[in-house]
Formats: sequence, C-alpha cells, structure tokens
Amino acid sequence: MHLNLIPLLLTLALAWPGPPVPVWPAGPPPALVWPVSPSPPEILRGWQPPPGPYAAGHRGVDLAAPPGTPVLAPAAGTVTFAGPVGGRGAVTLTLPDTGTPPLRTTFTPVTPLVPPGTVVTPGTPIAEVTAGTHCPRSCLHWGLLRGEEYLNPLLLTRRAPSRLLPLDDD
Repeated sequence: MHLNLIPLLLTLALAWPGPPVPVWPAGPPPALVWPVSPSPPEILRGWQPPPGPYAAGHRGVDLAAPPGTPVLAPAAGTVTFAGPVGGRGAVTLTLPDTGTPPLRTTFTPVTPLVPPGTVVTPGTPIAEVTAGTHCPRSCLHWGLLRGEEYLNPLLLTRRAPSRLLPLDDD
C-alpha cells in the first residue's frame, strides 16, 4: 500500500458513520418496496433531523413524483390515518411487529385511496400524489416515526453495501 494513502484511509475510517441503525427489533426487515416508481425514485431532499424536538429540520425525504403518481405501501401494515393535516392530504401506515411503539410511515401531499383500518401488503396502492408547495417541483414527502421520534425513512430501503476499490497506479 502506498504510504500516502494511509492518512486518507484513516480519515475515512474515523469519519465513516458505520452501518445504518436497525429499525426492526430483531431479524431482517420484511419485504419492502419504494413508495413511488421508478424504483428507486430520485431523492429531491434528504432527511435532516432537527437538533431538538421542536427545532427546524426536514423530518423525512422528498421523492420526485408528479401529481397522480400512485403511492405504494412500502411494507405490510394497517392504514391508521387517511385525511387532511394542515390543509394537505396525508396517509399513515402502521407497520406490525416493529417493536413498541410500532413504526409508522407517513405520506404527504396525497389523496388517500383507502380508509383507516385497511390492512395492506407491500406494493398496495394507498394514495395518489397531489400537487403541493412542499417542494420546488412535485414530490412525495415520506416520513418515518417510532412513537414521537422521527427516523430516516431510507433506513427501510435496501442499498448495496459500499466497498473500496483499488487505485489504478497508471
């Protein structure tokens, strides 16, 4: 190994955030799908957790999606809310067997397609994206909560592991 690479590798190792925080209580997560197509969708704005419970932040991710795009259940669950919140349509899907309190995933701005109490499987259409002012262009805001704590919904997705590639000496 080239000696000039050691500081770079050490810096990367110390700054590396490590594996994602598991959100399932035990074992692998169930089969999951992205809530909109194409899969994976373009992420317009990422998750930016606030420094405190009442501080400004972005408590979800914005996925590019034009109005009328079907919103799919990313996992099996029960629709526990479908209606307006702050003048925008919203849907909440509660995921079973995810601990106490259970995980809830939220979607806005949408027109709900199913009423509260509906049990769905992954990929079931639960809403349609509506026009909104949350993003500079049309998007779906996807949130994830455990109790009152907001989590990064991208923790629900499967991503290829990162790996280091050899440097070309040429």
